[in-house]
Amino acid sequence: MSNLNFEQQVQLIENDQQALNAAYQIADFALVERNQRDQQQILPVDVIELFSQKGLGAIRIAKQYGGAQVSHKTLAQVFRILSKADASVGQIPQNQFGLLNAIESIASESQKQFIYSEILKGKRLANGGPERYSKDTKTITTQLSYVDEQYILNGEKFYSTGSAFADWLAIRALDPAGKTVLVIVDAKTQGIEILNDWDGFGQRTTASGTVKLNNVVIDPALIMDELALSDPSKFRGAYSQLLQVAIDVGIAEAAFADTLASVHKARPIVDANVEKASLEGYTLQEVGKLNILLDAAILLLEEAAEYLDQLETQDIVHPEQASKASIIVAEAKVYANDAALHISEKLFELGGSRSSLADHNLDYHWRNARVHTLHDPVRWKYFAIGNFYLNGAQKQRHAWI
Repeated sequence: MSNLNFEQQVQLIENDQQALNAAYQIADFALVERNQRDQQQILPVDVIELFSQKGLGAIRIAKQYGGAQVSHKTLAQVFRILSKADASVGQIPQNQFGLLNAIESIASESQKQFIYSEILKGKRLANGGPERYSKDTKTITTQLSYVDEQYILNGEKFYSTGSAFADWLAIRALDPAGKTVLVIVDAKTQGIEILNDWDGFGQRTTASGTVKLNNVVIDPALIMDELALSDPSKFRGAYSQLLQVAIDVGIAEAAFADTLASVHKARPIVDANVEKASLEGYTLQEVGKLNILLDAAILLLEEAAEYLDQLETQDIVHPEQASKASIIVAEAKVYANDAALHISEKLFELGGSRSSLADHNLDYHWRNARVHTLHDPVRWKYFAIGNFYLNGAQKQRHAWI
């Protein structure tokens, strides 16, 4: 739960440059004990508190509600900066941004004002994720019942990234009529149990574990019908995916920086007849390839963000444009996936055996890349891209596509 000292006023970010400045400050702080947190699975509580104190959680809230409403390009850069320093710190707040984007589409005016005001105060929102043993991520069994004139929530969620840091939880459930709703509930409400039981080998400190809901009383004023999210003119999927791409690019950037450092520390191969590993011909070639791959991933991410910014300026977004947004982000996702995985693996080949020593914790990048890219496998990105350009097929635009 939040330990933020609200006697210290949360900073209000007013523009894009202030958001970037805050991201760099948080990244510097996050980097200091990153490896220790990863190896000992210590949650980055102080880092996330600083994230809230700096006001970064509210940077996409519309100006009419007091937010900065930074561009998608700036938002992507913020997540790159955070993820380059600590990929877990980059992932923890991404659900908050995805949820706020959904709330913008489905909430009433009073709901928006309440939720946005909480975020602007430095409060944090996390999801009570998908359900662990359902047939797919869209299938839910969590029930919102109406009993004795009260709404009661029961169920169990997993993959609840950031839930241990949250002041508010957003839970998808089936209402008494069988409709999918999103309910917002105080994380300290009786009947809620948050377990930090995530034990994946990567993204170890994201608190992506279990949320148990046992007869939790829900405020009817904070129940939202998700029907509006099916509007084909919305680019919710592209928005959500943009954040995932930015995280992967940040991981790739960190891995590339450590690759360069590792090569400079490595001994040259005897057959190369050079004084330093950094002068080996094959190494130079491989580093050149990695640099091009990373540059391409960054450029595609920026291009995707710019397209979303273009759509946001329009009074009307057509379904074809929303579908194109998903495809452009999918293209960026393919390169970000490949850059994060390939660079973090090549690090060891080019850095030599000493780069594998546990003290260096350089496997951190590959573990994080491998686990984070499992959210939305690129084999389906290739399929969707090909189907779009060859057959004009429009993509489904749920949060993971």
